[in-house]
Amino acid sequence: MYPSVVSVRPNEDFSLSVVFDDGAKGVLDMNPYLDFGVFKKIKDFEQFKQVRISLDTVQWECGVDLDPEFIRAKCKITEEV
Repeated sequence: MYPSVVSVRPNEDFSLSVVFDDGAKGVLDMNPYLDFGVFKKIKDFEQFKQVRISLDTVQWECGVDLDPEFIRAKCKITEEV
């Protein structure tokens, strides 16, 4: 089972700094996804920075969200617990 996201912060390089409920911290680079499908909605930094926690994952005000398993699988973990 993948941990839930408990904290998210948008970075100017279109990455997300995330903290999981098991204490692990990491960075998810969103750049590879911004030209595809619904992710085009968050290609504008004003939209991108409106990210927030929604239940156990992250969501943007425009309705784009990410599966917590995707976040953990694609996240570069910077600090393990």
